[in-house]
Amino acid sequence: MTAVVTRTPAQQVADLAVRVVAEGLPAELRDDLAARTVDLLGNCLAARREEPGRIVSAVVDEWGGRGAATSFATGEQLPAPSAALVNGTLAHSLDFDDTHLPSVLHPSAAVLPAAFAAAEAAGASGPAFLDAAAVGVELTCRLGMAGYDEELGNSVFFEYGQHATAICGAVGAAVAAGMLRGLDADQLTSAIGIAASMGAGVIEANRTGGTVKRVHCGWAAHAGVAAADLARHGLTGPPTVLEGRFGFLQAFCGDRVRIEEVTEGLGERWETLRVFYKPYPCNHFTHAGIDAALALRDRGIRPDDVERLVLGVPAPVLRTIAEPAAEKAHPRSGYHAAFSGPYTVAAALTGDRGGLGVSHADFTDAAAADPARLAVAALVECVPDDEATAGFPRAFPAVLTAHLRSGEVVTERVRDNRGGPVRPLSAAEHETKFVMNAGSGAGDLAARVWDLRDSTTPADLARSFYRND
Repeated sequence: MTAVVTRTPAQQVADLAVRVVAEGLPAELRDDLAARTVDLLGNCLAARREEPGRIVSAVVDEWGGRGAATSFATGEQLPAPSAALVNGTLAHSLDFDDTHLPSVLHPSAAVLPAAFAAAEAAGASGPAFLDAAAVGVELTCRLGMAGYDEELGNSVFFEYGQHATAICGAVGAAVAAGMLRGLDADQLTSAIGIAASMGAGVIEANRTGGTVKRVHCGWAAHAGVAAADLARHGLTGPPTVLEGRFGFLQAFCGDRVRIEEVTEGLGERWETLRVFYKPYPCNHFTHAGIDAALALRDRGIRPDDVERLVLGVPAPVLRTIAEPAAEKAHPRSGYHAAFSGPYTVAAALTGDRGGLGVSHADFTDAAAADPARLAVAALVECVPDDEATAGFPRAFPAVLTAHLRSGEVVTERVRDNRGGPVRPLSAAEHETKFVMNAGSGAGDLAARVWDLRDSTTPADLARSFYRND
């Protein structure tokens, strides 16, 4: 009797990747990844002049090396891992990138820059890029779900202060890059095993400052490309790297893991299709509060009418958007303002309603120091809300209660934030976001991104992408 050989989770992912390379993905998934590429490239364009992109560009310039892929910051040709580092940094710099729930990670910003760099270096086609990116995003989301604790109602990664996006994204990026580099199933398994030793990221910067988090997705993309290249040249990784006693999930999450999330329905049920878009360029936990503040504004409530504001949010997010309270009420920069519940409510009530209601202009250093905004932010008390906590993290609900000087109390509760399956962005809203990021006249560039499904290659797109100003 022949024994049945069970493939490990990493091997099963590698088998799926090889099958997708051979057979391709359905149009629905390619369409979804094309839309995510439009979203990501718009975010990169908006971030080209941000300081993290400048810093990372300076570092990779010192590194040097043979050019193979385009830096979206400068247009220069860089080694593929360096281009992935720069472009992943741009993709995550403004916190405008998509989010998977309930794992609460940002898969596209880590995976797509790695796939882009590898595809450009390899001369891959548009459909091959989209297929590889889809598998990489899928693995990233599934690893995040393996570390999600239903009883806890939160990611174990986050409970330990770890940035799941960067940690899981490095592994997803490695698979995407490996597919585009022509790795076979054994090599892809090794790429997963190698990248599992490279993922890293802690999120203390969300609480008390520092710009390092903005590089996390760039480093994950860089690690993914490097892992794929190391596997291509013969470095090997353990096939049990995901579930093993000293493997990836045990190391990061301990015993509170669900390995079945990696393989259950793999290739049939796609988490990729459930990733949320962001309508506002700030931490996703703040979005429902912004929605509620905009609704109050639509009801005619103005800052001068308000005596006190109470923002009720899921209890687990208080650490990110409400603590330390003094820091959140008076953020030290525009970037830190993007992680503040009080400030984002104030921006929605006082800003000019650019973009989709709150825009990049609300997160400049000058805007974060505006006395009028800070005066409103000082009126906001952040508290845990039971109903919001019950809905988290499959949504990021919030309730905003305005106590007015007139004595009236007005409440807006948002159960489902914009950009997800319940309240999807319209085609016009997607276009508004892209133009807000890329500038007027960017419609032709978006059309070329959509052409990745047919004739446009990543190399063609990279050249036109940088020319767009």
